[in-house]
Amino acid sequence: MQADVDFQRLAFEYARSPDQDADTVARHPVVIVGAGPVGLTLAIDLAQRKIPVVLLDDDNTLSTGSRAICFAKRTLEIFDRLGCGEAMVAKGVSWNTGRVFFRDAQIYSFELLAESSHARPAFINLQQYYVEGYLAQRAAQLSLIDLRWSSKVVGVAQHADHALLTIATPDGHYELAADHVAACDGSRSTLRELIGQRAEGRVFRDRFLIADVKMTLDRPAERWFWFDPSFHPNQSVLLHMQPDGIWRIDFQLGWDADPELEKRPESIIPRVRALLGEDTPFELEWASVYTFACQRMARFRHGRVLFAGDSAHGVSPFGARGANSGVQDADNLGWKLALVLQGAAPDALLDSYADEREYAADENILHSTRATDFITPKSEISSVFRDAVLDLAREHAFARTLVNSGRLSVPATLHASKLNTPDSARFDGRMVPGAAAADAPVTLADGSDGWLLRELGEGFTALVFGSDAPLRSAALDGVPFAVILIGACGDPARAGRLIDRDGLVAERYDLLPGSVVLLRPDQHVCARWRQPSAEAVQHAMQRALAIH
Repeated sequence: MQADVDFQRLAFEYARSPDQDADTVARHPVVIVGAGPVGLTLAIDLAQRKIPVVLLDDDNTLSTGSRAICFAKRTLEIFDRLGCGEAMVAKGVSWNTGRVFFRDAQIYSFELLAESSHARPAFINLQQYYVEGYLAQRAAQLSLIDLRWSSKVVGVAQHADHALLTIATPDGHYELAADHVAACDGSRSTLRELIGQRAEGRVFRDRFLIADVKMTLDRPAERWFWFDPSFHPNQSVLLHMQPDGIWRIDFQLGWDADPELEKRPESIIPRVRALLGEDTPFELEWASVYTFACQRMARFRHGRVLFAGDSAHGVSPFGARGANSGVQDADNLGWKLALVLQGAAPDALLDSYADEREYAADENILHSTRATDFITPKSEISSVFRDAVLDLAREHAFARTLVNSGRLSVPATLHASKLNTPDSARFDGRMVPGAAAADAPVTLADGSDGWLLRELGEGFTALVFGSDAPLRSAALDGVPFAVILIGACGDPARAGRLIDRDGLVAERYDLLPGSVVLLRPDQHVCARWRQPSAEAVQHAMQRALAIH
């Protein structure tokens, strides 16, 4: 595929697999079901870790319309590791500022990334089909990914050491065995239904219209959210800029709205004109009507089948927590599956995937539920409270903390994870065990500028600050492990050492000379010390692998 491919209209040809003609049922280490952003992310991650993957999708196209559009800094850092982040950022619309309006007046604005010196912006807006397209391009470069289109899973049977899938194709049915199956097949997950599970939670009695509109509009790349504007009274509206001159508008409709009627151009166009004015020309590109829901499966692991993304959990869209949390699911699962399959970690490590990502899902659902309750009050007293908060927020900063137009996605800090080693000394700041690692600018050994996260490998990494602590003996058999020495700001460059160019590595991780931070393969902190022994580092790695 070329970079200028029209991803919305791209169709992939079905190809018959040799597995369909084999005398016995073919067996693979991992079969992933669903080639959306989550399934593609997981497939690429596993292939980069030398694990062969079969990726099945029941369709032969990428998504249409904007659907998921807001991709957060942490997700972009994951895409960087997978080799496709640069293309996404180059195509996407970067933004950092949000503005909140009550009726027709701005009540305040906010910055999502108050700190400078990060490689990636707080968010980019990029239509889901572009994200899937760039991921599919990257997957096509990896020989360990066998991507099979027009292949629908219609049966699953679990056994002690494998799962047996029945696949429907244009050529008929065949069976496929897998050591593990990753269900990344979306909110209407076939796999979830086939194993007799449900996603449960809360469905909110309201509907929203998404309208993708092509136009030239003299507004900055910011998130604009209106409560009760004159052009759409008693409801809410959200506006985002996307690439290619496409703007996404979300209109609250109310529960009684007829979804089919509201998707018609004759219903949408007057709403858009009311927002833009009669003199702004535009073209309607795509539209959909959705209902808010916050739900999840009780457990994300069922034997040999592991659920990720919308198949495992779903949230209301304001806050951009759906696709971002799904990609972070894949980021959590990939290294664990790889090490278990390679015999370097016990099966219990896969249980930690469920534990950690259920925790993250609960956090996302909590934030989404609170946002939905604020955006769509369902009682008179709730409406009075919301409007009073919005009025106060014009002049008073304390009230702005109560306004909720969607708490935007940040990675969950896995405080309760059993894989964390508790601190044995005092540290300040956000880089606690369980936190996603913070990026910072560094000077590379050759004197060029770089970024900390881009220097990390596929395995565990010990960041050693301001000393040459002999930690390489902490390595475990079969587990990738690297030691990165970081010199303090102003230190002379030395071979094999990064330099904390602006002092931000030390600041963000609260490092003193001799401090060590141990990062997991998914770039989460799992332990930190002031001056550890190699034995302490090895013990923390064993804990992070669920070995004890």
